[in-house]
Amino acid sequence: MALTRRRFVATAAAATALAPMRVWSAVTLTMGNMQIDTLYDGYLSVPGSFALGDIPVADAAPILERYGLGTDRIDRPCNVTLLRDGANTVLFDVGSGPDFVPTAGTMLDALDALGVVPEDITHVVFTHAHLDHIGGILDDFDDPMFYNASHMIGRTEFDYWNNPDTVNTIATSRTTMAAGAKRRLDILGDSVTTFGNGDEILPGVAAVVTPGHTPGHMSFELRRGSTSALITGDAVVNHHLAFEHPAWPAGADQDQQTGIRSRLRLLDRLATEQITTVGFHLPQGGIGRTEKSGDGYRFVAYEA
Repeated sequence: MALTRRRFVATAAAATALAPMRVWSAVTLTMGNMQIDTLYDGYLSVPGSFALGDIPVADAAPILERYGLGTDRIDRPCNVTLLRDGANTVLFDVGSGPDFVPTAGTMLDALDALGVVPEDITHVVFTHAHLDHIGGILDDFDDPMFYNASHMIGRTEFDYWNNPDTVNTIATSRTTMAAGAKRRLDILGDSVTTFGNGDEILPGVAAVVTPGHTPGHMSFELRRGSTSALITGDAVVNHHLAFEHPAWPAGADQDQQTGIRSRLRLLDRLATEQITTVGFHLPQGGIGRTEKSGDGYRFVAYEA
């Protein structure tokens, strides 16, 4: 396994032109013929009340303070994963797109920094259908952004968001997510294929079911020989509370108790088997290792 750290910096447009804006910063991970890059799609600024959910502020505050964070709003980086193996060019999730929040939607700039254009993408694989992961799948004309690609999503996840009753039965705070997911899946139409837990969806890429954040959330194990990495999506939604206290409920999880069980299993496996962690909302590009730390865990970003 080889590591390379690269950084690209672009300037923000128009009114914010005087402030530098990072569009891509990541570790490039090489495993055999697989090259794995993370693409910076900006960040989400999440209200503390949503991020903490049922966790008492008094319990969370000292942990967040150690990471330089407060409890009113918590910023989360967004890392889309790009895999190239010589035959396939695969995106795992596609980021927010330009219209979700003003702080995100830079993934196309990140692709451009690597010399990759939308028509190069052969497959788009979704961990789940929240808008910060699927929002960028359409262009300005509501056509598929990656028009040469096959689109793949877990069967349970597809059935849930494609169900017209979901928007009426989901919590009111999530109805926008539900409507946005269904609209995009409807437009993708026949280009979408589904898969189940344990399926090898591409050579060396296996689906690992990790529900709770959403009903059919999937992670993905990438393997070449004895070396592996695991794309965790939002099964572990941050690098602080979710690692240090994985048994605490996550406010972003739709089914919090199922999310806890998935998180505990996933973190234990990542640490015990020393599998490289690739996380959507983890810092410094989101590629690193998971280590046991006291009764919990910690994320250690790879340094080249």
